[in-house]
Amino acid sequence: MPELSRRRRQAVLAVCCMSLFIVGLDNTIVNLALPSIQRELGASVSSLQWTIDAYTLVLASLLMLSGSTADRLGRRRTFQTGLVLFGLGSLLCGVAPSIGLLIAFRAVQAIGGSMLNPVAMSIITNTFTEPKERARAIGVWGGVVGLSMAIGPVVGGALVGPFGWRSIFWINVPVAIAAVVLTALLVPESRAPRPRRIDPVGQLLVIVFLAGLTYGIIEGREAGYGSPRILGVFALALLAVVVLVPYEKRRRDPLLELRFFRSVPFSGATVIAISAMAGLAGFLFVNSLYLQDARGYSALHAGLLTLPMAAMTAVFAPLSGRLVGARGARLPLVVAGSGITVGAAGLSWATQSTSVWPLMACYVVFGIGFGLVNAPITNAAVSGMPRSQAGVAAAIASTSRQVGASFGVAVIGTVVTARVHGPFSTGFAAASSVGWWIIAGCGAVVLVLGLVTTSGWARASAARVADGLEDEPSPGLVPAR
Repeated sequence: MPELSRRRRQAVLAVCCMSLFIVGLDNTIVNLALPSIQRELGASVSSLQWTIDAYTLVLASLLMLSGSTADRLGRRRTFQTGLVLFGLGSLLCGVAPSIGLLIAFRAVQAIGGSMLNPVAMSIITNTFTEPKERARAIGVWGGVVGLSMAIGPVVGGALVGPFGWRSIFWINVPVAIAAVVLTALLVPESRAPRPRRIDPVGQLLVIVFLAGLTYGIIEGREAGYGSPRILGVFALALLAVVVLVPYEKRRRDPLLELRFFRSVPFSGATVIAISAMAGLAGFLFVNSLYLQDARGYSALHAGLLTLPMAAMTAVFAPLSGRLVGARGARLPLVVAGSGITVGAAGLSWATQSTSVWPLMACYVVFGIGFGLVNAPITNAAVSGMPRSQAGVAAAIASTSRQVGASFGVAVIGTVVTARVHGPFSTGFAAASSVGWWIIAGCGAVVLVLGLVTTSGWARASAARVADGLEDEPSPGLVPAR
């Protein structure tokens, strides 16, 4: 079959990015609706954390399974199935009568969302076969992911005020329907010639680890971290990791390809993804409650105040992809880490009466930092890897992002709310200081690893891993049709 025309390739990229945009948007759009959800459904702070983490946890747990399923059953078919489930979950979230059902329907959304992210990466990798063109496409993809997450609070604020919190879910439905149709018309079907085997034991162990650790962090504040229930959950999560690592090493087609982590750039990209997304998730969770509960702003007003962050992300996300292609990952990662650190450290001094101008300046700096971080993460994950492994590598990087988002909300939300003394509205601003410093620490990790993972020593380790992977037969990617 002849290669797709340039216009057709760009159309495929646009469809993939449109679908990923609504998935990324749903990671963060809910944050501005949290106070409204709390009032209407009588939700506790821990329930609000689960409203966010039910989505990111399920997404993180199923991304790699969805990638291997797509290789086996067909990437276009899996992509369309994911869009249908995501749209259905969004519709159910919009009519949820209780906080418990809302959390459950968020999980349904995430099952669908898990079929979109790594599958889109595989579709893009197959469609753009020329290395430089593929690098540019990956840069656009990474930029769209970052942009969608950054503008979520702005879109959420614009919708929640006039239309209510349920509208943030309803807007996904027509987009999902349109994406299903466009996928059928434009996206070619492809499969791996030898699909990876399903790894149900590994999948279960990953779910137990992520869910157990997050549950212990969130629920431990009220139950007590020394209580038998919480200690038992932490022990179960630890046991899952102890069993998972040797088990995955023995499998021919492991769910988690441990050999990738011998590459310093890949391992660094994983930690950078966790740190950056933990910082963003913590930022959005704390900032939403700070602006609406502590300062008394409406959802629309709070969303507009975060517009500078979204604007900077919109500008610097595509620029980051170009910088990575032209000069490598070091410069964008160093600037990204610096921006996240400085922006969060500046917000640590915010009180209930702080002028909005210093806040907006910090939002600008933070937005620049986050806008630059996504493209080098994706590039580091797939660069140097054999084409046959690109989808698996990208799935691990995407999983790392979602793990970071889950832990960011769990850890930072729990630490901040535990320090609130007196009424929530008057005590939250002072309590949030420690949360901002944790976020600044996440930025410092990005900065340091940006220097380490782009060194000559690090690149040499990536080359050794790639050579080893090339020497062994592995599930490949077939040309797009």
